[in-house]
Amino acid sequence: MTAHAQPDTTHVVTCFLLRQSHNGAEVLLVRRSQQVRTYKGAWAGVSGYLEPGVTPVEQAYTEIREETRLQRSDVLLVREGMPLTFHDTTVGLTWVVHPFLFRLAENATIRTDWEATEYEWVLPALVSQRQTVPMLAEALAHVYP
Repeated sequence: MTAHAQPDTTHVVTCFLLRQSHNGAEVLLVRRSQQVRTYKGAWAGVSGYLEPGVTPVEQAYTEIREETRLQRSDVLLVREGMPLTFHDTTVGLTWVVHPFLFRLAENATIRTDWEATEYEWVLPALVSQRQTVPMLAEALAHVYP
């Protein structure tokens, strides 16, 4: 948190994993479980809180490893987007979302943890049609061409 940040400002990373399929480019969305703190049941990218003293990109790799069991060698960083800031009155927080786009290795296997109940591969243009965490399509637009 910077010296100018509000005390209720929460920094998070959101990682979009990209693969090529017979449908074209698809991104991974995970449905948030009932055990997470906010936005239960909503679709999201692989995400998590930015820990103190950790860079956003290092936190992104950590969240990918924890939530999908993918190793650093299973993904390739394609783009780090400019952070998005927005206030959500429903949870009383100002979020700063650090978006990332990673390309998935061909033979990589996703195994979600307790934070997600399921996952799906979705065409990027269809992300906005899902019930997602706030600003997910906008975060994707910051990293996906």
